[in-house]
Amino acid sequence: MAIIVNLDVMLAKRKMSLTELSEEVGITMSNLSILKTGKAKAIRFSTLEAICEALDCQPGDILEYSEDG
Repeated sequence: MAIIVNLDVMLAKRKMSLTELSEEVGITMSNLSILKTGKAKAIRFSTLEAICEALDCQPGDILEYSEDG
């Protein structure tokens, strides 16, 4: 079982770079990179909210559950 992070997909859809998202949301590049690669163990709701606001999307557009993991 796994949570898949589709941050790179949403960035591509919005034609936004990780650097631009980092600046807009106020999260370090390293933390966004950890999230993007799926290595994050947790995410704060406030962080998820800020990312969704910046990318004009829903949490489900970024996070996906997979039983195959």
